Amino acid sequence: MISARLAIDPHFVVGPINRRLFGSFVEHLGRCVYNGIYEPSHPDADEDGFRRDVIALVRELGVTTVRYPGGNFVSGYRWEDGIGPREKRPRRLDLAWHSTETNEIGLDEFVKWLKKVDCELMYAVNLGTRGVQEALDVLEYANIRSGTTLSDLRVANGAVEPYNIRMWCLGNEMDGPWQLGHGTPYEYGRLAVKTARAMRQIDPTLELVVCGSSNAQMPLFANWERVVLEETYDEVDYISCHAYYEPRDGDYESFLASAVNMDRFIDSIVATADHVKAVRDSKKTINISFDEWNVWYYSRYAEVDRITGIDDWPVAPRLLEDAYSVVDAVVVGSLLISLLRHADRVTSASLAQLVNVIAPIMTEPGGPAWRQTTFFPFALTSRLARGVTLKPKLESPTYNTALYGEVGVVDAVATHDASTGDTAVFMVNRSLTEAVELVVDVSSLGQVQVVDAQTLHDDDIHAKNTLDAQERVRPKPNTSHSISDGTMRITLPPVSWTAVVLR
Repeated sequence: MISARLAIDPHFVVGPINRRLFGSFVEHLGRCVYNGIYEPSHPDADEDGFRRDVIALVRELGVTTVRYPGGNFVSGYRWEDGIGPREKRPRRLDLAWHSTETNEIGLDEFVKWLKKVDCELMYAVNLGTRGVQEALDVLEYANIRSGTTLSDLRVANGAVEPYNIRMWCLGNEMDGPWQLGHGTPYEYGRLAVKTARAMRQIDPTLELVVCGSSNAQMPLFANWERVVLEETYDEVDYISCHAYYEPRDGDYESFLASAVNMDRFIDSIVATADHVKAVRDSKKTINISFDEWNVWYYSRYAEVDRITGIDDWPVAPRLLEDAYSVVDAVVVGSLLISLLRHADRVTSASLAQLVNVIAPIMTEPGGPAWRQTTFFPFALTSRLARGVTLKPKLESPTYNTALYGEVGVVDAVATHDASTGDTAVFMVNRSLTEAVELVVDVSSLGQVQVVDAQTLHDDDIHAKNTLDAQERVRPKPNTSHSISDGTMRITLPPVSWTAVVLR
């Protein structure tokens, strides 16, 4: 068995953990909304048509914020289509996902659902086909108490109290040529800053997110962020990051090291934002909203699932319904480690998406809802990662990857909650074949004991939870741990994610 060493000291802090780090994403895409969170004909639907079993799983998942209504969808969305009497709402073509949008669910219904799952709304405005006026209109409708045409319309539609939405995304992935309204960074930056200034005339306290690159492989990556921030720096609070990962050609060594790429992505954006800050001699710091991240088998969608027929515009088609395996869940757990490691600058994040569409929760129409493998590392991290992220010292053997060079076999991060005294340690073993003994110096924590240790692992790294085998994969207690003389020892199986609570 190979070994690695980790030292934890509560005096060395990265930064506080913002609860918004455990956000998710609901887009009008495939079966995320319709036959996902909303299925009025389902036996377990509530009085508003929302599935109670999905509500329970979302609450168990520990989601704190939800980005809505897109995504690529938002760049062609007319928000006013989704309010008022349902029988009068128009059916529209959704050009992003080649579907028909019925508009049965809109802002009012979604806010009602968010109250059931106890989540905050992060709302995205359409800066693709629309612009400043529409952003002002939806802001007035949502956040002004009463006394104007749009705020009184919300009241008439049944919502007496304003929604008080704090976080607003200024468009989505506007650097992507697939995006309606795609333009240059300068063109987008000018539109975004005009929109931001106008929205701040209604409420200067809003938290605004400007679009960064769609991914780190985009041709204008980093230059896009630089130009956009040069235009918008004084008016926005966040710049977005998006990243998806999948194994290519069976290269699981690189896939398991995906967090290395996320680390570099975040560091590059921080450096770019701080460069603009320095050039402007600004005292303001721009943080990161990593508001799309996940494992996504995009190549399957590109090759098989994409709908293209001119007369084929289905309602809620089965799109992007990836069935996640153990190795996918281990990667998701490692990406959470990366986000926690950057808690000083990544203060909002959204796992994309929440239900059915590249999601931790799956449903069957008229049937059950179940947890995918990726559900577990997210739920446990959301529950256990409290207080601050610590700066642990990690010494690990390395291995070579085709994409990222030499990387550590083990990755780890620790969090500490001063209010309870609990320290949580999150660990990944990336080796495909070797177990690792991790030796952890916990002497700086005082007299502690392990009160919980859970490991996600299976001898079959491709094992999945499916409609026919919903409980195939679950975290299991890791009983290999011991503590003596300020040192904890624990065995991490190959291709595994582990969470330990020290008290």
